[in-house]
Amino acid sequence: MKPDQIRVLDRATVMRCLDEIDPVTVVESAVCAHTQGHSELPAEGYMAWENSAGAYTRSVAMLGAVRHGPGTAYGMKLINASVTNPSLGIERAGGFSVLFDPETARPVTLVEAGHVSALRTAAYTMSTLRHLGPAHFDAVSIIGCGTLAAMHARLLRQYFPAVREIHLFDLDPNRTAALARQMRAECPELKATEHQDLESCVRASPVVVTLTVSSEPYIPPHWLASGAFVAHVSLDDVLPAVFREAEAIYVDDVDLVRDNPRRILGAVMQAGDVVADPETAAAEGRALARRYGDVLLGRAEAVRPRDGFVVSNPFGMAILDVAICQEVAVQAAEAGLGAVVDLLGDPARAHA
Repeated sequence: MKPDQIRVLDRATVMRCLDEIDPVTVVESAVCAHTQGHSELPAEGYMAWENSAGAYTRSVAMLGAVRHGPGTAYGMKLINASVTNPSLGIERAGGFSVLFDPETARPVTLVEAGHVSALRTAAYTMSTLRHLGPAHFDAVSIIGCGTLAAMHARLLRQYFPAVREIHLFDLDPNRTAALARQMRAECPELKATEHQDLESCVRASPVVVTLTVSSEPYIPPHWLASGAFVAHVSLDDVLPAVFREAEAIYVDDVDLVRDNPRRILGAVMQAGDVVADPETAAAEGRALARRYGDVLLGRAEAVRPRDGFVVSNPFGMAILDVAICQEVAVQAAEAGLGAVVDLLGDPARAHA
């Protein structure tokens, strides 16, 4: 493309390109690059307000760069959300990601972000389950039954065919029922069990995935079965005692998690109950936050749940979106997909 032209990829085109991509492999590669110091993650821009219904509404802008293949991928993710969006019949979160040309810094590809964001989040969970989860499991409990839950259910079928049952709970029983219907339609051999109460859903499986918008922690450690794995994807689902009592805690970036005031683990780390230094943890008997990238790189042995439970608590780095979008952009360019728009508005240069 010529300078100041940008390729726009809608969700349908993104999904077509993703058919040729293994998202777990891409996510793991980006996590490894970040752990090795081959990435840039400036502070995110965050703005929150209340909409006309008095509901929490926010905008998050995240720049990032990560080593990818022979070069570096540069980009930005803008993802906005309102908790009342599902009642309007739309997904809670949506937005776009933009990739930059490494030489000119011009934006060259604009990618619908909602699908990629959900995919990279679920792909990270699948990766941690592969390396940190129970050696054998055939059931998973999902708390929160929105878009992220549907994506997790889809990838669970793909990456863990031994899973035969998914337990579901949402504060809104209609969302629980809707996801159960979707799962039964897409994969009849996979049993979708709807729960009317939260505790029974958490206790039902050795793997618990939290995908809510809760701002108040509510899951105590005694709900978790011996040998359980908790993918604490959302911000504030487990009580502080879960972290204090965990056999192991894994994060994608210690500093990002610790310094974020909007997540329970950040508060627990700031209080000193969970530390990032192994010597301090051993000497003072405190819980240790480990870097998941060290496991992927072979620098550290994975701790799987034994008599207690293991918790994965990712920050959710924008470089994962950038890496996946870069793969999508390559597929789209090679196949000539998407609409190429001239940002300078020269009709002679614009084409589809």
